[in-house]
Amino acid sequence: MRFFIILLVSATSTWGQASQPLRLEKTIELPDVQGRIDHMSVDVKGARLFVSALGNNTVEVIDTKVSQRIKTIGAFQEPQGVLYVPVVDRLYVANSKDGSVRIFDGSSYALLKTLDYGDDADNLRYDSGHKRVHVGYGSGALAEIDEEGKKAGEIKLDSHPESFQLEKDTPRIYVNLPKSRKIDVLDSEKRSIIATWPIGVSLANYPMALDEADHRLFVVTRFPARFLVFDTTTGKTVQRLAAVGDCDDVFYDQLRKRIYASGGDGAISVFEQQDADHYKELARITTVKGARTSFFSPDFDRLFLAVRREGTQAAAIWVFAPGP
Repeated sequence: MRFFIILLVSATSTWGQASQPLRLEKTIELPDVQGRIDHMSVDVKGARLFVSALGNNTVEVIDTKVSQRIKTIGAFQEPQGVLYVPVVDRLYVANSKDGSVRIFDGSSYALLKTLDYGDDADNLRYDSGHKRVHVGYGSGALAEIDEEGKKAGEIKLDSHPESFQLEKDTPRIYVNLPKSRKIDVLDSEKRSIIATWPIGVSLANYPMALDEADHRLFVVTRFPARFLVFDTTTGKTVQRLAAVGDCDDVFYDQLRKRIYASGGDGAISVFEQQDADHYKELARITTVKGARTSFFSPDFDRLFLAVRREGTQAAAIWVFAPGP
């Protein structure tokens, strides 16, 4: 009888996971990585995942085909943002403590150049149209780096920029400014602020994702924990929903019309778009406390979740496969 019950529980658990919009596929351990883990990036052709291990002052390189770490790049100063740009085979790493952006050869991992931004270099994004990397830094600026690795200008802001998103078909950039409790809309060609959208009573608007085709911007706040949907043509909020707490990353899955928001409260909120103005929380996938950063790759069709070391449990990357 006991054996039968174990089988029944196991079968029920497997069935329950299979029916979820995200299924934990594998775990990739990072045994000697200590402390907080921040943002990630991928090299699709090379099947690599780059992980900013901020508390460890390293960038960990994982081969996603064999699910193993293949390289540790060390001696950083609290790496936050990491970005791989395939057209130039370069890896960009933004450091919080010394404000630098370090540029590496994507094949040899040799350091090519260091750009000094003074303080708190953070998120990185690539503008494929203009072939430039954008980095948010300091007490308020979004800077540009050209293909040669040179500083190419910046847009001043009134507080530190967190996540930001670039439109592909226009020069617009949307920037989260949590200390100012707003979103700034920038024109990257004119290098100016063209609109400001308040986030209302919510606080700590850190993560952001974009659905450019439907003109919708997704922002998750921490106080209270809310999922906000903005109409990018008007700047108006079209919906507010409860979300996982302590969220630091959110991504839009265009294929399935879903949004994945990872939170340090120990879960991933999965929202589904019913139409451009209506969304619902489809599921809340249980993870672990403190696992608030993630990366969704449409090319790999996988969500990578960073799980920090806890006691004797090693740090790891949890790999989730989206369901139908």
